[in-house]
Parts: sequence; C-alpha cells; structure tokens
Amino acid sequence: MTETFTAEGRAHPTTIIQAGPVVVTQVKTKEKDGYEAVQFGFGTKRQSLVKKPQKGHFKELGLFRHTREVRMNNPKEALPARGEKMGVEIFKEGDVVTVVAVSKGKGHQGVVKRHHFKGGSRTHGQKHSEREAGAIGGGARAGGRVAKGIRMAGRMGGDRVTLRNLKVLGIEAETGRIYLRGSIPGRRGTLVEIRESL
Repeated sequence: MTETFTAEGRAHPTTIIQAGPVVVTQVKTKEKDGYEAVQFGFGTKRQSLVKKPQKGHFKELGLFRHTREVRMNNPKEALPARGEKMGVEIFKEGDVVTVVAVSKGKGHQGVVKRHHFKGGSRTHGQKHSEREAGAIGGGARAGGRVAKGIRMAGRMGGDRVTLRNLKVLGIEAETGRIYLRGSIPGRRGTLVEIRESL
C-alpha cells in the first residue's frame, strides 16, 4: 500500500497490484459445454510440477501456476480467442472494480478480536473476565443447550473476501500495475481476482 494524490491535492490510500498478463487457455461455448465461459492462466510453473493432463490442456500456451474460469454475463459480447493475452489495459482510470481474494490467516483468536465482543465489566466483583464471551446456553435460548451458530473463539481469517466498488486510480500498462483506492484482503503475494463491477 501507498498514498497517491489527485490533481486537486487530495490524498488517497492506494494498493498497487501486479496484474497479468493473463492468457486465455480455454473458451467454453453453449453448444459444446452447455454454458459460456473463459478460462484464464496466470503465473509460471516448473515443468516437473505440472501433471500430464495439464500439459496436454495448455499445450503450446505455456505452463501456468493458476487457472480461473469466468462466466460470460453478456452473451452478445464476443468471446476472446484461445491464446489471447490480456493485461491491465482492459481497465482505465476511473473504472469501478470488484476484488476477490483470501484474507490473512490470524490463527486461533478470542471473541473480542474475532467477533468484536465488548467483554465483561471491569468492576462490581468481576475477576479475569474482561475478554470472556459470557453465557453461551441458558434456558432462554434453545432450551438450555448451545444453539448452532453461536459466536465463539476459533480460527480467524483465511476467508474468501469480496470487495466491491473499488476505484481505479491509475494504470501502468508497461509494468502491468494497477492502482486501486483503499485496501484489499490478503498478504503480499496473494492471488487476487479483479473484475468489472456490475
């Protein structure tokens, strides 16, 4: 993350993403596959790590570390050809995009950090209960048993998170970088899916 300034002098928190280029590895059609979609390949992989079916699928296109399939929402839109490369130039400054990524894993956390619980009172006879969850059962809820879905301590993070309506602040076509306003989920090196907001 960094900070960028507009021509008017306003500062914006900015995330720089190294995006693409992605290669079209397969085009699915309604006649052959029952639906229209485009499969993209991204990143590189060593020859020894790629299985034979994948080698046959990619053929002359190269060996990709990641593949993703995107359904075509607009059937009138022309499908790209297999082998076609796409970079950040498909976006422009001012576009509004959606970002999907896996958030940082934070390990086992308590209810205060995980679910933003207030915690217990600090006075009136309370002892060591500042960050405890409190009652989880009782007769008022589900007949005295612990109901499903009660928020408790546990594994936090590592979730697929979708952020909508992020504004594109800039594009660097020669380096393949895209500048988005605000923060996005994940750590450095996380695979990020960027698509146009509908």
